[in-house]
Amino acid sequence: MQALRWIVGAMLFVALLFLSLQNSDLVTLKFYGWWSWQAPLIFVVLVAFAIGVAAGLLAGAMRAARLKRQLSRLRRDQRKRDAAPVTRPPVDAGTPLDGI
Repeated sequence: MQALRWIVGAMLFVALLFLSLQNSDLVTLKFYGWWSWQAPLIFVVLVAFAIGVAAGLLAGAMRAARLKRQLSRLRRDQRKRDAAPVTRPPVDAGTPLDGI
């Protein structure tokens, strides 16, 4: 499995390398006429990809933190229930079970 991970990583690296070599033209990014910026196309694509990855990781981390808090709350409630003494209503020996 480790070898497969290295192979896939190497293939991804080579693909991105060829992508960057073929897309080195300058592009201009404009923001409503207030701001413009020129950069190589591959740089813009990789920055957009990195922002997407970061947003996905942040969303996953937030979900994991929420689930961790929920799990700790449920475990704390379970410990409270397990530690609480079991109280049963007293049984009156004078009345029959069928209520007659």
